[in-house]
Amino acid sequence: MSDMLVTTTERIPGQEYEIIGEVFGLTTQSKNIVRNIGAGLKNIVGGEIKDYTQMMVEARDVAIDRLRTNAAAMGADAVVMMRFDSGSISADMQSVAAYGTAVKFK
Repeated sequence: MSDMLVTTTERIPGQEYEIIGEVFGLTTQSKNIVRNIGAGLKNIVGGEIKDYTQMMVEARDVAIDRLRTNAAAMGADAVVMMRFDSGSISADMQSVAAYGTAVKFK
């Protein structure tokens, strides 16, 4: 499934396809209490909070994997116009959505 093409472009060069429909991959992530304390201390001195950056990378990867899984379940060969959306649920939780259009090659 990881070989399913996911692209941010509207067209796939050299491919004709029909649109199946919208597809999503969603996840909500948080870090454990020890990492939250470390992030709070980093907030005092400033700079990148690497644990949260890593959490967002992991969330993005999970969202894309779920997007591919959901697209495959729909019978799709690829996903076009993929985008991300994210938001905070609380101070230490982030939600990430990967969404796009599932397509079937002709």
